[in-house]
This record gives sequence, C-alpha cells and structure tokens, in this order.
Amino acid sequence: MKIGPFATAVPALAAALALGLTAASALAARGDASGGSEAGAGTEARPSTPPGDLKAPAVPIPLDEAALQDAPVGAEDLLEISVFEIPDLTRTVRVSRQGTISLPLLGEILVGGLTPMELEVRLRDELAKKYLENPQVSVFVKEHGSKKVSVLGAVGKPGVFEMLGARTLLQVLSEAGGLTKEAGAQLYVIRPGPEGGDEKVTVNVIDLMINRDPALNLAMQPGDIVSVPIDRPIYVYVDGAVKTPGRLEEESARAITLVQAIARAGGATERANLKAVQILRKDKGGGQTVLTANLNRIRKGKDPDPVLQDGDVVVVAETFF
Repeated sequence: MKIGPFATAVPALAAALALGLTAASALAARGDASGGSEAGAGTEARPSTPPGDLKAPAVPIPLDEAALQDAPVGAEDLLEISVFEIPDLTRTVRVSRQGTISLPLLGEILVGGLTPMELEVRLRDELAKKYLENPQVSVFVKEHGSKKVSVLGAVGKPGVFEMLGARTLLQVLSEAGGLTKEAGAQLYVIRPGPEGGDEKVTVNVIDLMINRDPALNLAMQPGDIVSVPIDRPIYVYVDGAVKTPGRLEEESARAITLVQAIARAGGATERANLKAVQILRKDKGGGQTVLTANLNRIRKGKDPDPVLQDGDVVVVAETFF
C-alpha cells in the first residue's frame, strides 16, 4: 500500500480580511476634518476622497492547493520524509542554504529546485538501487521557509510571513493585522529585479482599499517586502484677520491648501484683505520667501489654490477701507 504523496489538508484562507479599513477610511476622511468650516462667504469645504463601500475591498483568493504541491523545494524549507513500513528512515529535515538535505543510507542529496513529487521519485530510485525493493516514499513540505514575504511599518503585526500558496497584497496585509491609523497614503512593494537590484512598486492606499482598484492588488512573489510608511504630521500657522489664528496640524499624505488652512482657522473676518494674503516660507538656505495670493480669485477658480508646506505661515492682513 502506497501512502499518497500529498495526503494533507491545506486549510482555506478565511474569507474576511482584517485590512485596517478604519485606517484607510480615516485617510479618505482627513479632508473632511480639514475643510469642515468655511473661510467666509463663497468658500468651499475641502473635498473628501470618495469613501466608497467600507466592506472588504476584495474577495481573497483561496489557497491554490495544486500550485502549492507543485512548488519547487527551496532553501530553509522543512521537509517531512517517510518510507512506508520503515519508520527508521522517516525524517524531518531542513533544506540547507545550498539546497541539500542529509538522509540515512543516502547521505547528502541535492533537492533544491525539485517539486515534492520529483523528490519522491528521486529518493525512491536512490533507495531502490542498493537497499530496498519498490520503496514507497512520501514527501511533505511542513514549512515553506524559502517562500516568505516581509511586511514592515504601519501594520498591526509586522513580520515575515510564509507564502502557503498564491497570495495577493490584500491577503498579506490581512495576515499582518491590517493597516494602522498611522499609515500614509501610499505603500511600497519592493522586490528583486530581473537584472539584479530591487524594483519598487508604489501603491495608493485609498485606491487599493477603498476604491477597489484590482490592478493594485498585486500578486505577491517570494522575497517581496511590503513597506507601509508611517505618516508624519506637518504644521502650518495662520495669523492675522482670521477668527481662530494659530497652528494647524495635518498629515503629510493629505497636503493642505491655502483656502483649506483659512477655513480651519475659522474663516476670514469681515475686515480681512483677501486680495493680498501672504505665505511666508523658509527656503533651504535659511532665508524667507514671501508669496502673495488673491483669495477672491482662488475662490472663483481663476487662480490655483496653493498647497502649503511644513512650516508655512499664512498672514491675512486687515483692510482699513
């Protein structure tokens, strides 16, 4: 009686993804918090990213058992090898970095690159040459140490994860505990390039998790690194003829514009000179640049709404007429 080479049950991946949708929806809603008040008459609230449906953004792909069984053995894989009715030859061995294992009677054998089924045939033939008649060999991969993906940064459980079959970016993020609220608007998938070096793929978090762009739900490859940068705050200061002057805090992933900053400062007062709003900006050399903007023209769509930078000071002067 021959033991089936793959008499194992591979559990199906859970259908629900704990993908940190609260973090993604928070990114989409940051604009609402930034532009909720008005900067005087005619000021538009800051547009928010379309929130979409906050259900899991994609149905996970079940484990492909056939693909798992056909995957070649690699370094650091843990193999369970058994010979029917000969328990002394049953071994659990780790594949070396050179792609070899050591077994009783056979010594060191190169197994890297062989599928479990090919390895079964190889071991059966080697044992049949000198030691056994018609040996029945079974090989089972207990751990896929050669097929791992790393997830770093603003996720619930950063670490290294085995690829037990096909995996997508959303599934890997789910296994890593989903995104935290500190996650930025972009994440990066870093993988070995075809000609050496690394390639970096940029993924927009809102488009992936809220807008459900299937093109961004990348198929993971062994050795991939998913980097989710932690967003950092920027600070903008609004002074002069506004209702609540002071410091504003915003995430760098959601840059704030001049109109939005004035809105968050309570809006302009009745005596504000909206035709000559100043933006004081430090340059790299330590000097200061003064930019002037006409808020009336910006509101009418005649001038672009300038994006503010970290450390900018907005000065809304008063008019005496």
